Amino acid sequence: MTTVVTSPALDAQAERSTALRVALLGCGTVGSEVARLLIGQAHDLQARVGRPLELVGIAVRRAGRDRAGIDPALFTTDAPALVTRDDVDLVIEVIGGIEPARSLILAALRHGKSVVTANKALLAEDGGTLFAAAEQAGVDLYFEAAVAGAIPIIRPLRESLVGDEITSVIGIVNGTTNFILDKMDSEGAGFAETLAEAQELGYAEADPTADVEAFDAAAKAAILASLAFHTRVTAGDVYREGITEVSTTDIASAREMGSVVKLLAICQLSSGDDGREQSVSVRVHPAMIPRSHPLAGVGGAYNAVFVESRSAGRLMFYGPGAGGGPTASAVLGDLVTVARNRVRGASGPGESTYAARPISPIGSVITRYHLSLEVADVAGVLAQIAQCFAEHGVSIQTVRQQGRAADAQLVIVTHRASDADLSATVDDLRDLDAVRAVTSVMRVEGE
Repeated sequence: MTTVVTSPALDAQAERSTALRVALLGCGTVGSEVARLLIGQAHDLQARVGRPLELVGIAVRRAGRDRAGIDPALFTTDAPALVTRDDVDLVIEVIGGIEPARSLILAALRHGKSVVTANKALLAEDGGTLFAAAEQAGVDLYFEAAVAGAIPIIRPLRESLVGDEITSVIGIVNGTTNFILDKMDSEGAGFAETLAEAQELGYAEADPTADVEAFDAAAKAAILASLAFHTRVTAGDVYREGITEVSTTDIASAREMGSVVKLLAICQLSSGDDGREQSVSVRVHPAMIPRSHPLAGVGGAYNAVFVESRSAGRLMFYGPGAGGGPTASAVLGDLVTVARNRVRGASGPGESTYAARPISPIGSVITRYHLSLEVADVAGVLAQIAQCFAEHGVSIQTVRQQGRAADAQLVIVTHRASDADLSATVDDLRDLDAVRAVTSVMRVEGE
């Protein structure tokens, strides 16, 4: 009779040599870079995790395409089968969109796989369902790459600042629009020609709607607000304006004020009239900010997020916000974390919505405004316009007039007022006979 003797040391060594097996959904710009990093940095990743990470399958739409540096045997078109395989431990999703990503992630979570995703649209639309599935299965759902590429902002909000009270998160979270507005400011170019240049350089898609109409930034704002304020915020809760109406005149007017135009995601915590009940406002729109503001100097396709909290004060996170390399870096960072949790038999933080604060409508937001009006250059027109502002309780800070034949351009900057009062003022201005057109209304932030 032979007796097999084992020791704890041998068992631990065998466990350390057992690979955690990874499935990848999507192999586009980001997915292919993730795959190459997983393969090329296998030794370093093993040292950081404590166990090898083995890429065992990649789900794609078409398996026949050649992808340099990646074993063709890894590719499959059967994504549902891949994410539910018994030997898969971790799943990375970088295909984007709502479906089939949602169904695949839910299937993975329900089968006990931890998931890393870069899918901001899905998280902003139905993150609650995903978090609930992860919690029920006792696994991780990590998503650093969903907002601002390689910039570490999700983890600071989710973990590092969890003992503090965050009061505002203001960010430039879309590289395409920042590139366009930066070019318009620095070179005096128009929107259409700058967009065309962004498309030629690969910063903008052939259909740029998600970027220039701020859908992309709104999804990211919803995620940031949810984390910062412990309240579930969806993309539908976010007030959204794109940059297609920003003109060279707006850019020049901002420059004269010592400001610059940026597309901002603004998430703020505010108190009610009683000073106790707090609500959350989340909005994305172009705004003028002083050139002295930390966000004003963010150029090109870069992103930055400016956080204010009660105890830590003001914090700035800055870096490349898109691209295969930066996004893949964030994905791999999450992968190492969820793999470490798997090794320890633990899981990281889940969704935190305990505060359940109400979402403020855009009408209750209070800020300053910059308006441009085309008016008849006749006596009394300024008095009529001032009266219109006064009737709605909107105080004028400055007025600048430029004559042009029988017409004149008025540029008005207000003191702080509610969005509802400003909107009512603009409606009444358009009804005045002396006002030819209200050509621009833009918020002034950061002061």
